Amino acid sequence: MSLLDLAPVIPVVVIEDAETAVPLARALVAGGLPVIEVTLRTPAAREAIARIADEVPEATVGAGTIRTTDDISASVAAGARFLVSPGTTLSLVEALDSSGVPYLPGAATVSEVMALVERGIKELKFFPAEAAGGVPYLKAMAGPLPDVRFCPTGGIRVNTAPDYLALPNVGCVGGTWLTPADAMAAGDWARVEKLASEAAALR
Repeated sequence: MSLLDLAPVIPVVVIEDAETAVPLARALVAGGLPVIEVTLRTPAAREAIARIADEVPEATVGAGTIRTTDDISASVAAGARFLVSPGTTLSLVEALDSSGVPYLPGAATVSEVMALVERGIKELKFFPAEAAGGVPYLKAMAGPLPDVRFCPTGGIRVNTAPDYLALPNVGCVGGTWLTPADAMAAGDWARVEKLASEAAALR
């Protein structure tokens, strides 16, 4: 099954302390969001991916902010089951092709999308969604590119997510609102589970 069809929202999480990875993942899964993107923005990210992969088998954990071939190999070795990049270069997409796991390459313009479609890639990350034009932009792309589907990410909130999910070319959205910094710091996993439950009900 496509990554875009597993849940209406993919939590995009920044993990500062690998000790929080497992309880965080369990809270998100309990709330109905089994697909989790751990961004490679902290030194703890790869260990966090490994812990989730080892201890929360019901979660589909992936690595985000993929920018280099080293990011790809290290993430797959840690147990990432999918990869997400903020943008796409030729060398990066070739490495993603060779990774052996599903991936969502990032694109923000029609030309970038068309270049990926030429390679047979029709499921993409649209980033940064709000800054790049949001719902109106994606709606406009659906006309000339009806066979491409997106996971918009960047600036989306619980109140704007339904507008994206209503578009025929959007399979799911990426969201950072599910893991507020204060809830993460306090270990308030009940709050994270509640936010996940609300997000899971968006579709």
